[in-house]
Amino acid sequence: MKNKWMNFLSGSVKVKVQGKGIERFVNKCLRNGIHIWNVKKQDEHTASFFIFLKDVRAMRVMVRKSGCKLFFIGKSGLPFLGKKMLRNTGFLIGIFLFFALVFLLSNMVWNVRIEGAKPETEYRILKELKQMGVEKGAFQFLLDPPEVIQQKLTDRIETITWVGVELKGTTFYFQVVEKKKPKEPEAVGVRHLVAKKKAVITHMFVEEGQPLVTVHDYVNKGQVLVSGIIGKEGKTKLVPARGKIFGETWYKSTVVLPFDSVFQVYTGKYMEKHYIAIGSFSLPVWGFKKPPFSHYKTENQKRALQFWRWKLPIYYERVIYRENEEVKRSYTWNEALQKAKEMARNELEGKLEADASIVGEKILHATKENGKVKVEIHYQVVENIAIPQPIVQGD
Repeated sequence: MKNKWMNFLSGSVKVKVQGKGIERFVNKCLRNGIHIWNVKKQDEHTASFFIFLKDVRAMRVMVRKSGCKLFFIGKSGLPFLGKKMLRNTGFLIGIFLFFALVFLLSNMVWNVRIEGAKPETEYRILKELKQMGVEKGAFQFLLDPPEVIQQKLTDRIETITWVGVELKGTTFYFQVVEKKKPKEPEAVGVRHLVAKKKAVITHMFVEEGQPLVTVHDYVNKGQVLVSGIIGKEGKTKLVPARGKIFGETWYKSTVVLPFDSVFQVYTGKYMEKHYIAIGSFSLPVWGFKKPPFSHYKTENQKRALQFWRWKLPIYYERVIYRENEEVKRSYTWNEALQKAKEMARNELEGKLEADASIVGEKILHATKENGKVKVEIHYQVVENIAIPQPIVQGD
């Protein structure tokens, strides 16, 4: 097998030699380093065999001295194939352009289908997709992966709950689930409204039920605020108590913040490299320079290329190098105190419901320990403290 490949790469010629003393001629060729194989004697004065293309000149010289005649009756190998291809350059270019065109068309987006969306929602989705470059004629390997497109659509369009993104061949399929209007409140059983924590009542809004507390009352956890039993003695009935009872509650938060901290930030500078990858081997096709940044993070995007309907074991790989730098931040005492207060408030607001509000705050302790500021803060919050409690037999 190795000899066959060598013969093909080097090029070989089949020759026919006529004359007296053919055996002596063949032996002389071998003694002079001319490699000969597949020798076939046709008659007493005629024989054919193969030689390498590079030995043709030496063979001609030896034939002149031997009195034999030399005929070239065949040729094969890469050098002859190359010459033949050069004579058919137009045909080869046509084949190359055809496959290149099919390859490019196979990796473009030719259709975008959206299912499950109302016309107005579909219009918004198409508009957002166009901004992301997802439209007819776009190259697939230059677009974001389907999961990234899915996340962007969900974040940008508030009327959809979920969207499935799938790329099949040259078509993007989007399966949309829109948000439904809130259902009518479900029927609830008879109940009281009780306090979920200690508080001082600030204001009340009772839709149904009998209020048992008034503004400025101090209430304990579990105390009934609105009774689900209404009417006079002997003529009472049970109802599901409804409403909101707002009261002033109290929270304490502790925050520890270092005066000095180091963190990484992106500078906004970046560069890209593009590769064609086959297995673990990557061939760079654009962006050959090394990243000009001393500190950076890389982001890889890899997508399989297609030819017609088949996925090839060839991938387009895009590598983004984003420069980052180390930033050292130092706070003075007042700055650290202010930042700690801000952090504590943000943390508390994240725990509270939307209708709650912070009406007061007071620093209980602020100390400096081991290069850090430790702050304890007391908060006054007005929030809805009413939670339902079912009425059981015997209440």
